[in-house]
Amino acid sequence: MLAGIRDPSLRARGLEKISWARRFMPVLDAIAGQLDLTGRRVGLVLMLEPKTANLALTLRDAGADVIVTCPASEVADDVAAALAHAGVTVLARSDASPADDRDFALRMLREGLDVLVDDGSRVVRLAHAENLLDGLIGAAEETTSGLRPLRVMADRGELRIPVLAVNDARSKYLFDNVHGTGQSCVMAALDLTGLQLAGEVCVVAGYGYVGQGVARYARALGARVVVSEVEPFAALRAHHEGYEVLPLLDACPEAGLVFSATGVAHTITGEHLRAMRPGAVVAVAGGVPDEVETGDVPPGVTVLADGECVNCAAAEGNPIEIMDLSLAVQALAVEHLVRRGHAMAHAVHLMPAELDERVARLKLRALGIGLDTPSARQREFLGSGL
Repeated sequence: MLAGIRDPSLRARGLEKISWARRFMPVLDAIAGQLDLTGRRVGLVLMLEPKTANLALTLRDAGADVIVTCPASEVADDVAAALAHAGVTVLARSDASPADDRDFALRMLREGLDVLVDDGSRVVRLAHAENLLDGLIGAAEETTSGLRPLRVMADRGELRIPVLAVNDARSKYLFDNVHGTGQSCVMAALDLTGLQLAGEVCVVAGYGYVGQGVARYARALGARVVVSEVEPFAALRAHHEGYEVLPLLDACPEAGLVFSATGVAHTITGEHLRAMRPGAVVAVAGGVPDEVETGDVPPGVTVLADGECVNCAAAEGNPIEIMDLSLAVQALAVEHLVRRGHAMAHAVHLMPAELDERVARLKLRALGIGLDTPSARQREFLGSGL
C-alpha cells in the first residue's frame, strides 16, 4: 500500500527514528510487558510518526493485530515503511487524496476491529455513519475536539459503543495539551516562518489547556501575549495569570502571530483575517477543519499548514517524553476496553483513576522522583471528617 515500502534505506531511516524515540519512552516500556492483547485487532488513527509507531509496536508485541491509518498530511513515509516491514498493517500514504484517506479508514473498519484508538473521532463517527460497528468493543479518543461530538452523540442516544476519554486523563491533558502541544505548536510556527517571537504580539484564541500552553511558551520566548476567550472563567484566569485579554477582533490588528486553540470551527473568520496587518501569520494548535476560514485570506496574511494542526501537519508532533505519557494511557485504555468494554454503557467514560495514576507513578519512578506517604496521624485526620 505504501510507495517505497520495499526501499531498504527508507525502512532503515524509519527504524532509526523509531528506536531513537523509544529511548525516551520509559513509561510505555514499563507497561509493554504487562499487556495481553492476544488475538485482538486494534485500529490506530494517529499521526504516523516515530512516537506513535512505538505504540503500534507495543500493541503488536502484546499479541494484537495492529492496523494504522491517518490523513496524508500526517504520514512519515519512512516510519510507515518501517512499521509495515515489522508486521503492522499500514493503510496510509503521504500522497493520498482526501478520498483515499476515507477509503483507507473504511478498509480498516471492514477488517473487524476489537478496539479503535481515534484522533478527532473522525473514524468513530465514520463507523457510525457507515454502520461498521459489528464486533467493535469500544474506542479511545485522545482529543478535546474529538470528544465534543461524541458527547453530543451520547446525549442524543446515538453513540453505539463505549468510548474512553483518554484526553480527560490527568496524565494526558495536564502534560500533553499544555507542555506538549504548547511547545510543539509554537516551535513549528517559528520553524516554518523563520521569525522571532521576542518583542512580537502573539494572540491566542482560546485559553483551555492547549491555549494555556501556547501562551506560556510564546511568553517564555519574549512575546507579548494577548488572549481572546468566549468563556468568562477562562478569560478571568488568563487575566490573573498576567495576560492581556481582548476580543479577538480587537486583538488582530497588532498581531504578528495568531494561534487558534479552541477546537471550534469558524474561530478565525474572514473578518478577523482582514483585520490583521500585512505579514501576520496564523496557525492552528490542535483543532478541527475550518477552525480558520482559509477561503478568505487577504494578501499579506499567511495561514500555516493550510489551517490544519500545525504541529502535526507541518512538524514532528509533541515532544517524545510528553507523548510517552499519552501513549501509555492509550495502551492501558486499549487493554481496559478489551477486558471491560462489553460491560460498559454506550457513553463517554473517564479513564479509571487507578490507570491514570499508574502512568503518573511510573513516570515519577523513571525520573527518580520520590513521593511522601501520609503518616498514620494524617490518615486518621483525613478519615475523621474534620
